[in-house]
Amino acid sequence: MNNNPLKKLESLGQSIWLDYIRRDLITSGELQKLITNDGLRGMTSNPAIFEKAIAESNLYDSEIRKMALNGKDVNTIYEAITQQDVQSAADVFGPLYKRTGGKDGYVSLEVNPNLAHDTANTIEEGRRLWTALNRPNVFIKVPATIEGLPAIRQLISEGINVNVTLLFSLPRYREVTEAFIVSNKVSQ
Repeated sequence: MNNNPLKKLESLGQSIWLDYIRRDLITSGELQKLITNDGLRGMTSNPAIFEKAIAESNLYDSEIRKMALNGKDVNTIYEAITQQDVQSAADVFGPLYKRTGGKDGYVSLEVNPNLAHDTANTIEEGRRLWTALNRPNVFIKVPATIEGLPAIRQLISEGINVNVTLLFSLPRYREVTEAFIVSNKVSQ
């Protein structure tokens, strides 16, 4: 394990995150092994990752079937599955989160990408997801669109952990940084 390049990166202060989530990774103990053996420090998700996890396995079939037979719509089913997986992963990362004083051990869940250009509904969705997930070590992933900037600022000012996505330019990076700084001043 001393030659593990991921552990070497950890010793240099880098936090390795996994851009993937699937239920069996969590339930099999593999996620815990990645944390322990490879220094994994966080995990992110998005709709494409969940689509792949659901479509390429039968792990979710009985749960989907049961909810569909109970009259649940596609969005309700998707949210139930994603929130359960993110909560479970956050629970596995919980000891790391506590041990590092909140520096590491986070799992992120993205607001609905269709809201990327809708500030008010991004804020509402961010609040709703934060409350539903009910874990201190989750991030609500918000796109860095022009409309996302005020949402980022507002959510952070309310104490909601935000992971910014779709950040593709240096000017936008500066704007996101300014939103973070302003929201921290407001919340203090």
